[in-house]
Parts: sequence; structure tokens; C-alpha cells
Amino acid sequence: MTAFEVPDGLSEIEHELPLVMEMIARTARWVHPDTFKALPIWCPDTARSRPRYDAAWSKVLVSGKGVPKVEENIRAATALVEALGVKTPPKPKNWTVCHIWGYDDENFAGKSNVVQDPRFYSCVGNMTWLPTPLKGFTDAVPQIKECLRVCAYHLYGWACEHEDVRVGAERVRAGVIPAGYPEAWPTAERRTLPPGTAPYSDRVRAAIAKRKARFRQQLADPALEHFGHDAVREVLDFWNVDLTGSEH
Repeated sequence: MTAFEVPDGLSEIEHELPLVMEMIARTARWVHPDTFKALPIWCPDTARSRPRYDAAWSKVLVSGKGVPKVEENIRAATALVEALGVKTPPKPKNWTVCHIWGYDDENFAGKSNVVQDPRFYSCVGNMTWLPTPLKGFTDAVPQIKECLRVCAYHLYGWACEHEDVRVGAERVRAGVIPAGYPEAWPTAERRTLPPGTAPYSDRVRAAIAKRKARFRQQLADPALEHFGHDAVREVLDFWNVDLTGSEH
């Protein structure tokens, strides 16, 4: 009895990857580098899989079945939309946040320590917005993932400092340009903004000012029992965020 032979799925589509990369290059939405410079981290108080609290940071939220809620990707996605300056509501349909340094398990079974770190979970230089059908490619195809990381490095001057991705980050900082890297994306010699880069607009500046004001208010409020004041300060210090400066 002859078995139906099926190769590895990634091998099967390998010859189509240039086309996929072209679609990603045309459709991805990127935060402007001036936005990243003004506020690189937008939710220093949380990360993937952390407990979700009520507005007073006094108790964990629970589902209708009594299960404690945890942060999935909701606040990072909200932060990215604000940092892009997207007009809402309504939120555009069929777009998904992609963490550039994040999920490295091609089987989608493991946990990512990078996005469970509050220094990187809501970093707007660590995210791009993609049409939802393309998101799976960025999780599962190493070549595409590396292209995104190289683009982010040349766009923001940043590669992730987490120990779990140290080798990949060193490769990016060394100036490696992967095969299939889009010609429309920046390199050390080609200082350009990728297609789909959002402007550093008045709307974005207002969102940053609002976020910073919120940080100041929360850090000054000792009644927020589970806010993690010291941990939040450490994250803001890591990114050298100035809460006193104005956006311009």
C-alpha cells in the first residue's frame, strides 16, 4: 500500500517566499521612528501572560467561569494602534499585531520569554501591523522573521537585548542583510522609511502625552496595590523615558 507522501510545509512553499515577502513589504504598517524615540514603551506595567487587574489595581479580573484573566495581546495591540495614529473607532478589520522579537517556536507550542518581559512586550519598535492572513508567516518562517528584525533595526536603531535572542540580535547588529530582504526597506546605506510607515502626527503626539501623564499619575499613587511601581520605574529607566518632557 503506497502512502501519500507530503513534505514539510515550509519546504513546500519555499519557492513562494519572495512573493510572500513582497506582500508583507507592501502591506505592513510601521510606527514612525520619531514616535519610537518619543516613547518606545507604551505599557510598562504588563506583559504577555501577566494577571489582568481592575482599574484600581486591587484585584485580578476573572472570566464569567471564574478563571483569572491574563494579558494576551490586547494592550500591546491597542498601544500599536495608538502609536500608528490610526483613526478609531471603528478599528480597521483584519489587521493583527506582529511582535518582531517574540514568538520563535515554529510549532506554536512554546512560550516566548521576550513578550513576557515588560521591557519588550509593548515596545512599539518591536511590533508591526499586518493583514491577519500574513501573520502566520512571521511566526513560522525564520527568513521572514529575520527580514522584519533587520528592518526594525535600521528603522529604529534597536535590536532586542533579551538574552534569549542574543545570537540573532548580534547577527542583526553586525549588518547581515538576509536573502529576499525588500529593496524598499532601509539598510545602513539606504536610509529610507518602509512603505506603510505612519506619520509622527499631532494625533500620535497627543497619545504620547496622554500616556506619560497616566504614568506620572499611577507612579504617584501608592494606593494602586498591584501596579508594581518599582518594576514600572525600572522599565521606564531601561528605555530612558523622560516623563517630564513635552512632545514636539
